[in-house]
Amino acid sequence: MERLQKVIAQSGITSRRKAEELITEGKVKVNGTVVRELGTKVTGKDRIEVNGVQIEREQSVYFLMYKPSGVITAVSDDKGRQVVTDYFQDIVEERIFPVGRLDYDTSGVLIMTNDGTFANELMHPKYKVDKTYIAKIKGIPEREVLKKLERGIMLDDGKTAPARVKFLSGDKKKQTAIIELTIHEGRNRQVRRMFEAIGHPVLKLKRERYAFLDVKGLNPGEFRELTPHEVKQLRNQAVTQPSKKRGHN
Repeated sequence: MERLQKVIAQSGITSRRKAEELITEGKVKVNGTVVRELGTKVTGKDRIEVNGVQIEREQSVYFLMYKPSGVITAVSDDKGRQVVTDYFQDIVEERIFPVGRLDYDTSGVLIMTNDGTFANELMHPKYKVDKTYIAKIKGIPEREVLKKLERGIMLDDGKTAPARVKFLSGDKKKQTAIIELTIHEGRNRQVRRMFEAIGHPVLKLKRERYAFLDVKGLNPGEFRELTPHEVKQLRNQAVTQPSKKRGHN
């Protein structure tokens, strides 16, 4: 069973907040009876009408996408730039959206869904879901410098949570290095700002893993459906790993 306002919002006709207003105003019927209680729960068998029109209920869908660099993580862009939902237009009927965000210049793992509850579980500040990035950076950092990232580093919006850092390789001739960084926060452009803070700006960035998911077998721009088991694993990971402090992804 799900809350009535959530079901109305998932049908795509309005936002959840507007759906709540419609319910309290007596404009929603369940099985022919006006419902005004926001706590009302419904099943897939219930007939729901909004302003006299029966809603069509969307089936929840879940996708793993290999987001390419140079694409906006959004459902639309007022400047006409390419967005991640453009890749799904001719294939997916449901109105889907990205879970969290990846910067325009960052590629890698991105989850797409139409399930708002699922997305909120993954992004909720109370829980931590690891995100692993592979960064090509300018310069070759000393071990003591990388330890600053492990301990947490001060940014303009506060100190970051401790991170896991692994030095993968360095090119002395080109003066570049490849670093693996795992965080569970997701502030705006956080990974790039963390490396800038230690004097090694990012040249290229990819999100290698989201929890246990990766993009092996996919090319940039491609996607696949998550299996029911993967969706269940993600839900379990989100609700069983509480964290005292965490930013949104």
